[in-house]
Amino acid sequence: MKLSLPHLLRRSLRHRRARSLSALIALTVSAAVATALLTIYADLDAKLHHEFRSFGANIVVTHTDLTPAAVAQARQAAGADARLAAFAYAVATTDRGTPVVVAGVDFADVRRLDAWWSVSAWPTTPDAALLGTRAAEFVGNEHAVTLSFAGKPQTFAGAGTLKTGGDEDSRIYIPIASFEAWTAVPPSVLEVQVPGGAPKVEAAMARLRSALPGADVEPVRQLVEGESQIVDRTHALMFGAVVLIALTVAVSVLATLSASVLERRRDFALMKALGGSESRLMSFFLAETLLLALGGVAAGWLLGSLAAWAISESNFGTASLPQPGVIPWVLGLNIVIAALAAFFPVRALRGLEPAALLKGE
Repeated sequence: MKLSLPHLLRRSLRHRRARSLSALIALTVSAAVATALLTIYADLDAKLHHEFRSFGANIVVTHTDLTPAAVAQARQAAGADARLAAFAYAVATTDRGTPVVVAGVDFADVRRLDAWWSVSAWPTTPDAALLGTRAAEFVGNEHAVTLSFAGKPQTFAGAGTLKTGGDEDSRIYIPIASFEAWTAVPPSVLEVQVPGGAPKVEAAMARLRSALPGADVEPVRQLVEGESQIVDRTHALMFGAVVLIALTVAVSVLATLSASVLERRRDFALMKALGGSESRLMSFFLAETLLLALGGVAAGWLLGSLAAWAISESNFGTASLPQPGVIPWVLGLNIVIAALAAFFPVRALRGLEPAALLKGE
């Protein structure tokens, strides 16, 4: 009786459950690892750019008179996903006679832009001030800060302290409305944070120069170049990890499946002795391993997507959602591994005589 290929496959998988399960687990691991790495890789740009957003501005715009209309134009030019804060500066004198830089800002904008600032408490009232840790040493009373500009004294309530390790520590920040009413000095600096790499930053700078013809628009080069380099290097590292781990898992899977095929040399000999053609035998072993590969992809994609979600959540604070687009790549990898695992052992068996194999030689 001539048995069909599907019938042979069912019988083989049913009667060799342990070996088939071992091969299925190996292919599932291969698919899960590939899925997890490729899912994280596909979402890597967004994750890294999200992390860089917490480092503050990557563009600085300087203009002698940034009117509310100019600031609004700059916001529109920077883009809907950009963050922007206007700064006005003046040198005032403390109650101890020490000169100090006072900055007028919109604290809501600054909190969004400079989330990395270490602030004990943000000001919430028009007469409140945020004192840099070094600037706080210049005033006599941190809770009632008296400053004088152009002979006009003004008292502010100390709301909290700021520590960045930079120039900000030597400044006192007050609400911009109170600052302009006190000093009559308009904003002169815009700090802008544009998400994305260097190309997006350059495009935003071009739009800002067009919107503000008289302004000096410059990138924060350390941040822009550092972001581009880190993103590129992380891409290369991630790609290398994908290739290396995929190859390592492939070798393990190849060994498992090859052992499964070689164990069947008696079956091979019997089928050949009964008149089975080499092409039919090859197709049988190849079909069986491909069937296991498909099962491994289905289970591995689910497990790998769950692993990618957990890894990205723990490292970036935002989860990587399942990516159906990685399925063809994972499927291709498993099919190649399965095909090689079936092809090479069967080729080695082709040159052996059925009589010798059935005798156990």
